[in-house]
Amino acid sequence: MELPHPVRPALRWTVLSLGLCLGIGTLPAVAAAGETVDMALVLAVDCSYSVDAAEFRLQIKGLADAFRRGDIHAAIKGGSTGRIAVTLMQWSDDKNQLLALPWTVLDSAQASENFADRIGKLRRGLAEGGTAIGDALRFAATVLMASPYRTERRVIDLSSDGRNNRGDLVTIARDEVVARGITINGLPILNEWPTLDKYFEQQIIGGPFHFMIPANDYHSYGDAIARKLLREITGPGIS
Repeated sequence: MELPHPVRPALRWTVLSLGLCLGIGTLPAVAAAGETVDMALVLAVDCSYSVDAAEFRLQIKGLADAFRRGDIHAAIKGGSTGRIAVTLMQWSDDKNQLLALPWTVLDSAQASENFADRIGKLRRGLAEGGTAIGDALRFAATVLMASPYRTERRVIDLSSDGRNNRGDLVTIARDEVVARGITINGLPILNEWPTLDKYFEQQIIGGPFHFMIPANDYHSYGDAIARKLLREITGPGIS
């Protein structure tokens, strides 16, 4: 059962703001403040109790492999500006969200390859905890709204193998995030909950042109995330 948790510690948001400032300061020169991009994308990686070490590595490998693909590179270059901004967060319970990579602009195959290398080196940065999807969505939305880029598309790409069991009802957080003009797309991993895709559809995804692509298990995650990224990058209304 999901428990109400209306109080959000101010310290966490202070730490987040500091982390954003530090992250922006470490970006490559190409990522100038105020730059226009086709999309700002937050990749939200599940680190809850249900995700073991091998499953975490499969998520990381799948994401890294996706950004090495030629069709992903072509999709980025095919946009109106030819560039997107991407960051990656890890999350578990209502007290554990981590911005694992700073905002990075991808505007060439080499930039995407470099980003893939950085993803591939990531380690799990959070203690395992429950599954607070609503808190993850709120954290991701704050990261998006604080980004230094101009864009008409702000997207959260959330992967998980479980249902919300910490913090507020996830629908409350979803509605708050969508009201800010943000799209929430989902990648449910069905290894533990065979009907998790229905749960995502009904309670998690939302916003302009939202969609969901499920993975049957962690071994099929890589293919699913590549197809999902390709669709997100290509643009609304195109599959």
